[in-house]
Amino acid sequence: MKTYKFRYLLFLSVFAILASAASMAAPPVDTMTGVFDNRTKTLQARIEGAPFAPPILFLGTPDRLIVSFDRLSDDVEFFRYSLQHCTARWQPSGLIESEFLDGFNEASVEDYDFSRATTVHYINYTLAIPNENMRPILSGNYLLKIYPEDAPDSPVAQVRFSICENTAPVIGADASAQTDKGFRAASQQVNFAIDLESAQVDDPYNDLFVAVSQNGRLDNEAAVSHPLRVQGTKAIFEHRPELIFPAGNEYRRFETVNTRFPGMGVEAISYADPYYHMSLRTDEPRAAQQYLYDSTQHGGFLVREYNSGRSDVEADYVIVHFALDAQLPAATAVFLDGDFVNRRFDDGSRMFFNPETGLYERALLLKQGAYNYQYLTVAPGDRSGSTALVEGNKWQTVNNYLIKVYHRRRGERYDRLISVGSAVSDH
Repeated sequence: MKTYKFRYLLFLSVFAILASAASMAAPPVDTMTGVFDNRTKTLQARIEGAPFAPPILFLGTPDRLIVSFDRLSDDVEFFRYSLQHCTARWQPSGLIESEFLDGFNEASVEDYDFSRATTVHYINYTLAIPNENMRPILSGNYLLKIYPEDAPDSPVAQVRFSICENTAPVIGADASAQTDKGFRAASQQVNFAIDLESAQVDDPYNDLFVAVSQNGRLDNEAAVSHPLRVQGTKAIFEHRPELIFPAGNEYRRFETVNTRFPGMGVEAISYADPYYHMSLRTDEPRAAQQYLYDSTQHGGFLVREYNSGRSDVEADYVIVHFALDAQLPAATAVFLDGDFVNRRFDDGSRMFFNPETGLYERALLLKQGAYNYQYLTVAPGDRSGSTALVEGNKWQTVNNYLIKVYHRRRGERYDRLISVGSAVSDH
């Protein structure tokens, strides 16, 4: 009997180890903001009243997240949405719905409107979080999934957003060209402190997780788990190699607000039923050029038709033609970067080399508006993009760094978002 019991326990132990290994080996879940079919366009997640703020709500405030998207169609389609709570590293947290939500975890997208006097017909859908049916009650990261009413397992889009407790202010944040790699050497270093007096953090060296992103990019986001030192109630994050970023360059800009006259960055306009085509001026690498300051939205975009008070339904869709004249290694991939391509490196943002013109080219169907963009190169085997080959790295570049501080209390099963801060690099 003892032998049987020993073997049974041994079997359970081996099974647990194998199950744990299989879980660890499982590929990460795709939780990046994105769209998953060709008829869903212009996905936006904005804080109400602050169109260029990051999608972060604060507990105990009336803030609302406004999510909108267009569906290229003549007829109404019905969509629903739901929420998933995520860890600090944007993987499913495992919490059940009743733990992070007050209300129901499924609702219909009821606010929609038809496009007006546009060559491309579409329906604009809008939803807000929180609402009377769905109210998140925990801080942390969330993934909102949007799907057809009759196909809940086939989302057309998903959106990342966060909810912050704001119990541990980020203080003294700065981004400087004076880095541990050198002074004014094409990099910028972020330093900051966190005031933990009200956050109930038992062990600042092991219980915190900090994510720092540059201009909304996800590919080069830095993760830091330990402060350099703790001074009283302050955790000091400085002289950390993870917080040194390539400086990059100011984002490029173009405007398609008028279909009659070329806007900023547009070289020519033509019409071929049913689309307007706008060809941008051919871009060239700026790595060897002198730095030029430009005020941008750090990769953001704004839907706008110059003569409309309702650009959400009166702005048209136009085909925008990008062209880059650059000599790059054959195996190097070139991608467009900006919110309009959801910061993804995929077929929706990749530039393709045209041997007939000798240019990297791409045509995208985009809603009229003002756009920021840049070119990132990705070497074989890399997951992060580089500004070095095309845009260059200029220490003077004005970059916006977002600092998010997470804390998992002892015995809890989720990562609280206890603070959000920002740092803007010196010009």
